[in-house]
Amino acid sequence: MLDADGVASVEVPLNDSLTAFRIVAIASAEAGLFGTGQAEVRSTQDLMLLSGLPTLVREGDRLRAIYTVRNTTGAALDVALTAKAGAQSLPTQKVTLAAGQAKEIGWDYQVPAGVTALAWEVGASANAGNGARDSIKVSQKVAPAVPVRTTQATLLQLDGKQSMAVRLPDDALPGRGAVQAQFSARLGGDLPGVRDFMRDYPYRCFEQVASRAIALHDPALWRSAVATLPAHLDSNGLVKYFAPMLHGSDSLTAYVLSASQEAGYELPAELKARMESGLQSFVRGKLSLESPLPTADLAVRKVAALEALSRSNAINHDDLESFTVAPNLWPTSAVIDWYLVLKRSPKLPQQAKRLGEAEQILRARLNLQGTTMGFSTERTDNWWWLMSSADSNANRLLLAMADNPAWRADMGRLARGALGRQRAGHWDTTVSNAWGVLAMDRFSSVFEREPVTGSASATLGGTSKSVNFAPPAQVDAAGVEVNANAATTTVALPWPKGSGTLELAHAGTGKPWVTVRTLAALPLKAPVSSGYTIAKTITPVEQKTRGVWSRGDVYRVRLELQAQSDMTWVVVDDPIPASATVLGSGLGRDSALLDQGNRKAGWAWLAFEERSFDGYRAFYQFVPKGKWSVEYTVRLNNPGQFNLPPTRVEALYSPEMFGAAPNAQVVVK
Repeated sequence: MLDADGVASVEVPLNDSLTAFRIVAIASAEAGLFGTGQAEVRSTQDLMLLSGLPTLVREGDRLRAIYTVRNTTGAALDVALTAKAGAQSLPTQKVTLAAGQAKEIGWDYQVPAGVTALAWEVGASANAGNGARDSIKVSQKVAPAVPVRTTQATLLQLDGKQSMAVRLPDDALPGRGAVQAQFSARLGGDLPGVRDFMRDYPYRCFEQVASRAIALHDPALWRSAVATLPAHLDSNGLVKYFAPMLHGSDSLTAYVLSASQEAGYELPAELKARMESGLQSFVRGKLSLESPLPTADLAVRKVAALEALSRSNAINHDDLESFTVAPNLWPTSAVIDWYLVLKRSPKLPQQAKRLGEAEQILRARLNLQGTTMGFSTERTDNWWWLMSSADSNANRLLLAMADNPAWRADMGRLARGALGRQRAGHWDTTVSNAWGVLAMDRFSSVFEREPVTGSASATLGGTSKSVNFAPPAQVDAAGVEVNANAATTTVALPWPKGSGTLELAHAGTGKPWVTVRTLAALPLKAPVSSGYTIAKTITPVEQKTRGVWSRGDVYRVRLELQAQSDMTWVVVDDPIPASATVLGSGLGRDSALLDQGNRKAGWAWLAFEERSFDGYRAFYQFVPKGKWSVEYTVRLNNPGQFNLPPTRVEALYSPEMFGAAPNAQVVVK
């Protein structure tokens, strides 16, 4: 509030950055009075250090850590500089700065392997007569050039002793990876392969962020996703995959409503009401939405919308009039949706009969053989353009039937079969992994109550590690253990030289579950094509010395791609050297002129471009069969030798469709 003279004093907290701050005051009164004012404040000191470190580097990169040291006084200064990168101390440097002079100084270093971040501490101190000094701390993210990935994974129930042969793949990098055994008293405990896959998943549309929050049991990530939800809703209340898009998706909206309710994650009431209103308009034919593909999927999409609406609203006969109910002709995902709609809507006409028919269809399609699980319609169930797959169907069926007494005897086989569908320890898509975590959580809470006690061990080569299962401390009124042995323990054993035998043992009551994963870093040595091919061309735009890359040079990347079939939601992911910049963001020091020559060709529908510290990504809403191309421009900002992971193109909801090509090391003088 202003005083009688129209003056107010306000404290503005500033951080300790040596930079300029713009302070803006906004005044308003009554209905039509409004005004602004501003002032600029610049913070400085006699001796200043400014970091030029790249935000992200990769393991094995060799580069120069550049800092700028500035003398703002009117006299010359002799300055000594010290630096420390992680645990490594670097040589002290000395420099003389004239009055008002700034100089670049730096240290050559190689990024170590096996770390995720480097903590830099650099200090500068002037001669004793002046006493000026400065210090700066910077954290630098370290990414793997060749990431450690799961090469094989298996799930088994440990009864006494078991063993299996293991061997490091021939092309794997030595000293990387391990043989990992995770012991759990419950089948539905922590899922390490799913956790690692979702934690490291590189793409960030709204569905992927929401699915990661659910699969990782991360409420903070969910809250951050919900904070962006208003920007992701279109005028009809439907959720968009990316905020800049014009139109939302009924399938994505239904998924967000259903999965969030199942996970117990809240949506703001106003936003949820808008989303439900949009789905209601779509179901009743008031809102016409085209399919991502020219196919007859309207009934399937409307049933998915009804399933989401049925979680908080009564479904009546009017909601079924805009499409033909024919569950025998629908994919399994729609039959599961239809079963859940009927289960929650007892007042629908012929509800009991229709519910029995839907259950019978699911029984008839289900194929359980030993520990494997499939569907007779699996070859036609992969409706990737609606984010549906056989893996998500298996997990959703387990979730849907968890409280059905008629299926109780089969629930153990269903859970084991759903887990058996994993490849490399996880399911195929982000959606199926989110549903899988929810299904296993539900299965554990309902069916897994037998305690496991004693100890278990894993031995490989000369290394042995053991875990203890603590007895359950709580029982319910009926004397049944509550949350018995819910925790899991993971041990990692180094790879042996050559072949080895992993020996697992358990002594005690019950039969613990063990997830065994082999982890290795496998560099890509030749292009791989499984539905997509990639050809990459680099052309100099500005190059100081022909044939040699130097700091400040600019080049253009052209990616020529070919798809073997139509596909929705395809991502192209191309890395850039550490410290380089993808031009075209419009931010400071960007160059619109250098970025003008980029061209695109083909009929792919570009939905979103991402320019990050590690590379360029293009997300396509639809890619037809055939060729297309994309170009972008890069400026090199730092000398060094930079390792690059492969260039990759992938169908997000049909990940068996992908292409990858290795990249050579980039040397900048």
